[in-house]
Amino acid sequence: MNILETKNLVKRFDGVHAVDHLSLSFEAGKITGIIGPNGSGKSTLVNLLTGMISYDNGEVIVLGKTKLFQIIPHEVSEFGITRTFQDVRLFEQMTVLDNVLVVLTERNLFGALFEKHSNFHKTVAEKVLTRVGLWPKKGELAVNLSYGQRKLLEIARLLAMAERGANIFFFDEPFAGLFPEMLKLIAEILKELRTEGKTIILIEHNMELIRELSDYVFVLDSGKVLAEGKPEDALKKREVIEAYLGE
Repeated sequence: MNILETKNLVKRFDGVHAVDHLSLSFEAGKITGIIGPNGSGKSTLVNLLTGMISYDNGEVIVLGKTKLFQIIPHEVSEFGITRTFQDVRLFEQMTVLDNVLVVLTERNLFGALFEKHSNFHKTVAEKVLTRVGLWPKKGELAVNLSYGQRKLLEIARLLAMAERGANIFFFDEPFAGLFPEMLKLIAEILKELRTEGKTIILIEHNMELIRELSDYVFVLDSGKVLAEGKPEDALKKREVIEAYLGE
């Protein structure tokens, strides 16, 4: 069953197609990889599907509901959509623990700051921070974390959103710049989310990880689908090797 689809999706910047009549479908409970060279439209697509920007034409169908021109930001959590960013986005002057508690409570930041945290909130926060190895850092300000720890904290926030009912997870280059032990930890988290029936859209440049994790792959180039299929099939296609791997 497809949980998310696009039909003839279009996004232009200064007349240039960043996304060019793109039709994709994402199967529920699977990991779908999206790969392609820089400028292929990957990040633009993610921004369109997570309500960050509007599209010019086409349709997005999420949970069977058709959205024309934009997923409104407040609908993102209602649709069970959550994401990471290439440039990790945290509340820098809040503690590691509070960064997680915010997403477990009110969706409005100021409401979350003053909402009384229940035992459930605290239990979930401890659970997800322990899962990513950051519970000992719970009292540390986010700004003081290392690059890798910041990425792990952002993933802990996604795990917290899973507790709030999120079902569609966009991971935008979650492995970039990390040490091997962190790569392994995040890979295991993605596999666990899939086991739990969550849908994962993974944007990644590491082909070994794409092969290991993805059930299906879309290869983009100039805002269009260049190839698609199981990783072992899609990555062998000559047009993919020429356009993406540079051979």
